[in-house]
Amino acid sequence: MLTILGFVMIAAFLALIMAKKMSPMAALVLIPALFCVLVGQGARLGDYVLKGIGDLAPTAAMLMFAIVYFGVMIDVGLFDPIVRVILRFCKADPMRVVVGTALLAAIVSLDGDGSTTFMITVSALLPLYKRLKMSLVVMTGVAATANGVMNTVPWGGPTARAATALKLDAGDIFVPMIPALAVGLLFVFGLAYVLGLRERRRLGLLTLDEDREPGAVTAAGTGERTADSEQVLIGAGAGAASLAGAGGGSGNRPKKSLGGPGSSSGSGSGVDEDGEESRGGAEDGEDGAHDSAVLDPNRPTLRPRLYWFNAALTAALITLLVLQTLPIPVLFLLGAAIALTVNFPHMPDQKARIAAHADNVLNVSGMVFAAAVFTGVLTGTGMVEHMARAVVDAIPEGMGPHMGLVTGVLSIPFTYFMSNDGFYFGIVPILAEAGAAHGVAPVEIARASLIGQALHMSSPLVPAVYVLVGMAGVEFGDHTRFTVKWAALTSLVVLAAALLFGII
Repeated sequence: MLTILGFVMIAAFLALIMAKKMSPMAALVLIPALFCVLVGQGARLGDYVLKGIGDLAPTAAMLMFAIVYFGVMIDVGLFDPIVRVILRFCKADPMRVVVGTALLAAIVSLDGDGSTTFMITVSALLPLYKRLKMSLVVMTGVAATANGVMNTVPWGGPTARAATALKLDAGDIFVPMIPALAVGLLFVFGLAYVLGLRERRRLGLLTLDEDREPGAVTAAGTGERTADSEQVLIGAGAGAASLAGAGGGSGNRPKKSLGGPGSSSGSGSGVDEDGEESRGGAEDGEDGAHDSAVLDPNRPTLRPRLYWFNAALTAALITLLVLQTLPIPVLFLLGAAIALTVNFPHMPDQKARIAAHADNVLNVSGMVFAAAVFTGVLTGTGMVEHMARAVVDAIPEGMGPHMGLVTGVLSIPFTYFMSNDGFYFGIVPILAEAGAAHGVAPVEIARASLIGQALHMSSPLVPAVYVLVGMAGVEFGDHTRFTVKWAALTSLVVLAAALLFGII
């Protein structure tokens, strides 16, 4: 009974948020509460929720102070040079922009923390996506999938959990998986290229004309200023980049012009591969001016004289994160306090910076605690254990010697429907036990358990994904519908490579 109710609860949750019948926060709270009553354990709901909150409280604290820290670094201009480099690479070509998204997300993911990866990636690229009117779900989908592949680094979480759960060395798990993970990352770049070409076909080929008068939006190949020319303020010290719209691939395509903040068209709108319109962001009329100001080279929060101090502070913070010198929440708490004190020594300025990022802090931390209800009920009622046992028992006896393959396949849905802690400490030991009975080494099970991480990073139970969609202004349901199929396909590519290379 618990097995059936567990699967029904997960299905109901996903169906409601993808159909936009409930918000993710409400669904994370109300659906598990209802099912807790249905299984006859409503009296213990409070205990389950408090246990879940206790488990996730460090994550919520980490996200709160990480958002403040990186928000301040964005305010003071630490990442503006990254924007300029990306702009030079992308040249306002939608294909290059999407590939640049995958590249930036993969590089920043080396710090092992999805939240910081998404904050940096979105902050750097969101203004460009909106100005070019590219689909924002492409940005969130590519960033999440690239981060999911890179999330397998030993200090990123999953590998360490697998090693701890099965009492193995993290290096023995991760190092042999590198070739398969590299293939997965190459697939993400290929996917970004294809999605970028699709965006180019939809929008036309846009080029960055740095030689023309700043602020002029011109048709490529002409020197005429269009009627709706505007200054695009992206990148500190770089001046205003002038964007030139041109027909891509065919001289008969209509010339593209970039609408200003008063444009009536949604800057985040796009068309997915199924022909459905997707609106990934707010209308330009609502917040276009704000987006221009986020990386405005003249914004008052810039601290150019403190640039190298902030760069050194961030480098030191990431180094300490990798070395695990202190717990991650403590590191971000200290980092945020130092960043605020040094960059904004006056109390009113500090309050203004905290208030500026309060919405993100509240939304993300609130979502974490809402997720605690879901995970608390799923684990506390025993649904997870019963679901895992049912799946393992359903595996045909003849598949026993191939438990590595089975684990890799199962890791894709299981890591999406539950937290990494629940999967690696609750499910993986069961799979390892079943594999050992057929002579499959635990280290092989541990490696196979990493396969599903590309999809895991878009799970509604991963707090970092709410940072991603929140900062991008994308509905979680839209992100899910777009990303799940590509992320699952990426995981299958990693699995195929692992089998081909004899890793599992």
